[in-house]
Amino acid sequence: MAEESTAATDTVADLKTRMVEALQTVIDPELRIDLVNLGLIYGLSLTDGVVTVTMTLTTMGCPISQVLTNMIESALEKLPEVDRVDINLVWEPAWSPAKMSRFARVALGYHS
Repeated sequence: MAEESTAATDTVADLKTRMVEALQTVIDPELRIDLVNLGLIYGLSLTDGVVTVTMTLTTMGCPISQVLTNMIESALEKLPEVDRVDINLVWEPAWSPAKMSRFARVALGYHS
C-alpha cells in the first residue's frame, strides 16, 4: 500500500512539474519573461481533466489578458492529461515585483 501511495504522489508531482514547465513557455509579450518567473501563477490544480490556473496580472485592465489566456490554454492543452483549462483570475494577493524570481528581477532591472 505504501508503494502505491508513493507512486501516486510521484505521478502528481510529475504532472505538476510538467504543468509548470508548460507555463514557463508562456512569455509575456510586453515584458518578455515567462509567467512563472514573473510570479503571476498562484496555483494549479487538475480535476477530471480540467486544469484550473489561479493567477493574477501585473495590472488590472491588462490589455493582453486574453492573449495570455489563449497562450496558457494552448501550452497546457498539449499535456495528455488536460482536456480543458479554466483561468481563475484573482487580485489578492496583489502582484508586485517582489513576486518575481531572481532571474526576472535581474532581467527587468529590479534591484530590490
